[in-house]
Amino acid sequence: MKKSYSLIAIIILILIIDQIVKFYIKLNYPIGGGFNILGQDWARIHFIENKGMAFGLSFGGELGKYILSVFRIFMVGFLIYFLKSIIKSKEAFGLQVSFSLIIAGAIGNIIDSAFYGLIFNNSSPHSHNVAVLFPEGGGYAPFLQGKVVDMFHFPMINSHFPDWMPIWGGDSFSFFRPVFNVADSSISIGVFLILIFYRSFFISDKKNDNSDKPDTDVSVQSYDNQSETD
Repeated sequence: MKKSYSLIAIIILILIIDQIVKFYIKLNYPIGGGFNILGQDWARIHFIENKGMAFGLSFGGELGKYILSVFRIFMVGFLIYFLKSIIKSKEAFGLQVSFSLIIAGAIGNIIDSAFYGLIFNNSSPHSHNVAVLFPEGGGYAPFLQGKVVDMFHFPMINSHFPDWMPIWGGDSFSFFRPVFNVADSSISIGVFLILIFYRSFFISDKKNDNSDKPDTDVSVQSYDNQSETD
């Protein structure tokens, strides 16, 4: 029971941090605004809004956004159910923490999509026009149509592809290009921990499923031996 409370605390803490950072950025910076972290050019706060899926991708306009948002909500429900099942089966606490991180990150971004369009007005690239909480004219979008706030940007390498390279020769590139938020980081860390430390959980489950099947080869061999004896 104490471990369950710890997992709930982890989820709540990540959600609080995620929303505090997003509120601060949304209310204090225009689109494209930000600053260097500790004066470093390769580590920046850079405010953008994600209209659809990860990395700024879109999916089928307004209807697609509704479908995507509903799908995310169902996935979170499934993950919560799965987390409860591995808690009951007393799986490794680290695995439980990993799924809690994924759940917290997913909920954090769902909150943006569900409610930010209702409680904020639209942000713009103009420095004098930052968003307002609960504006008089109402929010910028209906329920489940809000934009996800992203702000962490780490362009550690800014260079150009060699001229001799096909297609991209001479083009500029940046690593790491994506802009993300606390919720995205929580999901990524959870997935990383599972892939590195807890792959055996899924492999062992698959082996157990195979072990439940009858050994047809042994059965056939026994039948053949019996036939020869007769």
